[in-house]
Amino acid sequence: MLALPKGLVDPGETPEQTALREVREETGITARVLTKLTDIKYVYVRSWGDKQRIFKIVSFYLLRYDSGTIDDLVSSMRIEVKRAFWIPLPEARRRLTYRGEREVIGLAEQYLALHSKEAR
Repeated sequence: MLALPKGLVDPGETPEQTALREVREETGITARVLTKLTDIKYVYVRSWGDKQRIFKIVSFYLLRYDSGTIDDLVSSMRIEVKRAFWIPLPEARRRLTYRGEREVIGLAEQYLALHSKEAR
């Protein structure tokens, strides 16, 4: 399964702060937010325990790399992330597992086409 970093918002944290933290934890990269791309809303049924229906909103941001080494993760994170790696945007659009995340890549491509100077 190939997916974008994401996770739960910690108490006292904004969704933007969560995005930066999750990217750092799940990739080893420190970045800054360029823009919010979208929210994806969906419902799933837990496959464990009570089989409860869960409503989830995931906010996606376009980030600009600042520092770090991709896949330089703390060992405890290997439970969640087998391997982190760079994928060119056009390739990511084909390879990501979830349709909604593939659509997020399209939004990132559109933003970058209109704001190429800002993204440098």
